[in-house]
Amino acid sequence: MANPHAETTATVEHGGAVEHAEPAAFGLITAPMFIGLAMLVVIAIIIAKKVPAAIGKALDSKIDVIRNQLAEAESLRKDAEKLKAEYEAKTKSADTEAASIVDRARHEAEAIVAQAKDNAEALVERRQRMAEDKIAAEERAAVEQLRATAADAAREAAARIIRERVDAKADETLVADAIRSIGSR
Repeated sequence: MANPHAETTATVEHGGAVEHAEPAAFGLITAPMFIGLAMLVVIAIIIAKKVPAAIGKALDSKIDVIRNQLAEAESLRKDAEKLKAEYEAKTKSADTEAASIVDRARHEAEAIVAQAKDNAEALVERRQRMAEDKIAAEERAAVEQLRATAADAAREAAARIIRERVDAKADETLVADAIRSIGSR
C-alpha cells in the first residue's frame, strides 16, 4: 500500500521523552536549507537588478555632494579669513587714525591754550598801558588845573599888589616904559 502521506513523520519514544523528526519539503529540503536557498535567490535578484551599482551611484552622488559642500565650506572659510584679515587691518588703521586724531587734538588744544595765554597777556598789557595813559592824562590835567589855579591866584595877587602900590603917576611911567620897549624891538 502506498502511503498517501509521504510527509508524515514518525515519532519514536525513548525512555519516556518524545523526539520529533525534522520536517522536510519533498523529503530533502529542511528549514535551514530553505532559508539558505531563499537568501541565494534574493542575492541573485539584487545582483540581477543591479542594486549594488545603484547603491554605488547613490553613494557616489552623495560623496560628490559632500565633497562640493566641503569645497564650498573651505571657500567660505578662506573668504572669512580674508575678511577677518581685512577687518583687522581696518581696525588697526582705525586705531592708528584715532591715535593720530587724539594727538592732533592735543596739539591743537595746547596751541589754543598758548594762544589764549598770549592773548590774555597782551590784553593785560594793553589794559595796563591804557590805565597808565589814563593816569598820565589825569596827572597832566591835574597839573594844568593846578597851573591854571596858580596863574589865577598869581594874577589876582599881582592885581591886588598893583592896586595897592601903583597909582596914576606910576601907571603913566609903566605905560611909557612899555611903549619904549616895544619901539626898540
